Amino acid sequence: LSLEDKLTLIRKAAAAGAGRIEVCSFVNPARVPQMAGAEEICAALPSIRAEGHASRFVGLVLNGRGLERAVHMAEAYGLDEAGLVVVASDTFNERNQGRKTFETLAQYAPMFDGARGALGLGLTVAASFGCPFEGEMPLARLLSVVEACMKLDPIEIAIADTIGVATPRDVAERVGAIRERFPDVPLRLHLHNTRNTGIANAWAGVEAGAATLDSSFGGVGGCPFAPKATGNIATEDLLYMLERSGVATGMDLDASIEAAGWLEAKLGHAVPGMVMKAGGFPRPQAA
Repeated sequence: LSLEDKLTLIRKAAAAGAGRIEVCSFVNPARVPQMAGAEEICAALPSIRAEGHASRFVGLVLNGRGLERAVHMAEAYGLDEAGLVVVASDTFNERNQGRKTFETLAQYAPMFDGARGALGLGLTVAASFGCPFEGEMPLARLLSVVEACMKLDPIEIAIADTIGVATPRDVAERVGAIRERFPDVPLRLHLHNTRNTGIANAWAGVEAGAATLDSSFGGVGGCPFAPKATGNIATEDLLYMLERSGVATGMDLDASIEAAGWLEAKLGHAVPGMVMKAGGFPRPQAA
């Protein structure tokens, strides 16, 4: 997507009522060209706020250089949060960030201390349910990583099903275990729909007490460093399920469906979302 298309997508998410929007990724654009333009996107955030949108804006960070860029964007343009990532497995973390899991967390400790006053700092534990290189992710290993993350005092912890292997039972078990050990930290779920369990996993997360659910219009996304990774759960599919189940989201389903359709047209290929194709229910009666 062009820079202007990215900004239009952010505006559509804000207009649909998204409380938080991950607007950019402070990664090396040579490694992930799709994520180029983070500074230009952040420079436009004040004008988006001036349109009356109340969303909080988040940037994805994988290393110290990325956090330096995020802090600068917070000071210059009001970026609200940085979401730092560590992978639960050593092998995947080495491929993603060049070092083992606990080495990355040790590197993050002074970075957190230096940046905490500039913006909110959250931590995502990727591959929390399974690793494409090491296989099953033992619950004990995940909890040891989360415990190390909590020593950095993040504003939230997220567990990510990066390769889409989780089932509702897995989600209930892991969300429950983390909430039992750390009941006061907000817990976010980042779900991929690789094996068509994403929406079921989202509902299991709601029932287990997850505070926030990640999603993307049309179900787009993926990870260039995870084999066969596919997109997140579709925002409009998630909204439909939650609203029909009596869970208020604060988002507009029709606006989200429109945004997913717009994105599909811009990408030039079909996207996985289902509700964008079928529409909501009950559908308005024709005049």
